[in-house]
Amino acid sequence: MAKKIGFIGAGNMAEAMIKGIMATKLYSANEIIASEVYESRRKYIGDTLKIEVCADNADVAKAAKLIVLSVKPQHVTDVLASLKGILTKDHLVVSILAGVTTAFLESNEPACRFVRVMPNQPCLVLASASAFARGSKATADDCAVVDRILKAVGISYEVKEELLDAVTGLSGSGPAYAYMMIEALSDGGVLMGLPRDVSTALAAQTLYGAAKTILETGEQPGKMKDIVCSPGGTTIEAVKVLEEFGLRSALINAVEASAMRSKELGKK
Repeated sequence: MAKKIGFIGAGNMAEAMIKGIMATKLYSANEIIASEVYESRRKYIGDTLKIEVCADNADVAKAAKLIVLSVKPQHVTDVLASLKGILTKDHLVVSILAGVTTAFLESNEPACRFVRVMPNQPCLVLASASAFARGSKATADDCAVVDRILKAVGISYEVKEELLDAVTGLSGSGPAYAYMMIEALSDGGVLMGLPRDVSTALAAQTLYGAAKTILETGEQPGKMKDIVCSPGGTTIEAVKVLEEFGLRSALINAVEASAMRSKELGKK
């Protein structure tokens, strides 16, 4: 049966994207197909998402002309080799593989149109921060399709491909940094006597509220930080401690480290 979109690889990110696009009704369950090598994972995805799941990548490529390539980067060569003669000029392939360039993809499948995407895990709750770059054969219509999918689950920006490693370091890996901050803030609340559930909820809502404020007001984070810091008050005292322990430099270095790792993956 023909499908509107197919996923080659049904790991955590693919699952999050599928849940997001189904939640926004961009595609329904019967319009989606996915392949997955592990039988237990196939059963989980099929039972949980109610979509068609198969073991053979070729079945996905035969069923859908819009393909999301979501395997591990180290497996991409073998996966593309298995699809030789099946992928055609009619296929738009959206790659979410960190570090894998469109030039590499096109060298393995010259007929296809490729768009490289770096989404992030909060697409699960329709709050993804994504960026994409077009390959040499991708059209404006192709980019519009990709942009529509990404905006269904969050925000989306088209960037030059050489900037996608920076996107990986910032928003691709960024949810992990945020979860660590929520966990640490919650620990701090527990240290000071708050129940764990209350402390975690307050920590998460605080980060959510601060992020929402920046997105909706368009103000610079530094300005909003200054508004919270009353002269001689509690917050500026806390900010002094964060500066002493290098919070900002740690986050900057984390983004750099992730981006550099993405570049390394692209060279392998």
